[in-house]
Amino acid sequence: MLQTTYPIQAQQVADFQRDGHIYLSGIMPKNSLNPYRDAIVEWADEFRRTQKPMEERDTYGKAFLQMMNLWEEDDKIKEFVLAKRFGQIAADLLGVKQVRLYHDQALFKEAGGGHTPWHQDQYYWPLSTPKTVTMWMPLVDITEEMGMLTFASGTQGVKLPPMPISDESEATIASFVQDQGFPIVAQKTMQAGDATFHMGWTLHAAPGNESNTMREVMTVIFMDADATVMEPKNPNQEADRLRWLSGYEPGQKVDSPLNPIIH
Repeated sequence: MLQTTYPIQAQQVADFQRDGHIYLSGIMPKNSLNPYRDAIVEWADEFRRTQKPMEERDTYGKAFLQMMNLWEEDDKIKEFVLAKRFGQIAADLLGVKQVRLYHDQALFKEAGGGHTPWHQDQYYWPLSTPKTVTMWMPLVDITEEMGMLTFASGTQGVKLPPMPISDESEATIASFVQDQGFPIVAQKTMQAGDATFHMGWTLHAAPGNESNTMREVMTVIFMDADATVMEPKNPNQEADRLRWLSGYEPGQKVDSPLNPIIH
């Protein structure tokens, strides 16, 4: 399954380029997904035991349990993250010949977990290109009450003051989105193995998890294979340069062992 293609139509590419995001159903059947889910959940359970109680965390910490580059930790997860199927979808949507891995991250929103503030992912990324995309795949069936990813359509070209995920980004961007009248889009439900794809600059958020069930999501971030490192513009980008780009210098092509070509 992970080595097969998923057909992307020209209209879907056009919709993605217009809106900055797209929902695609049935990328993986549940029976194919379950072995990878088991490996990710096992790792997440260990990680969760090291975290502070919910009431002692800040807004970011309450939003989700964030576990990154699990493909380095487990061979089964590596199969999932480096799947040609996902890379093909990312390349087709971006309109590029090939994509590289930036990094993966599991985002598990606990029952009672807080909202994910409005933000732009690419604030964190010292990359020379806007041709970046994140696959957001639930590992279990989810409903909107569990904290569905929510997009402001058409915001991938919006320039805002640089802000990390925070109470400030929530207040500032929520007001901006409302004032500008951008359409707010979220699925009512998603099945395990469905996915959304969104560009790095697309504004997005998620409500808190009001259910009694963990919202289990795995994400993979892709970039144009020709991307180069950009001079970091904030401490978060410098940290990313050192960790996810193997410390490559500004101007270098992002071809480190941590950033393999996927498709």
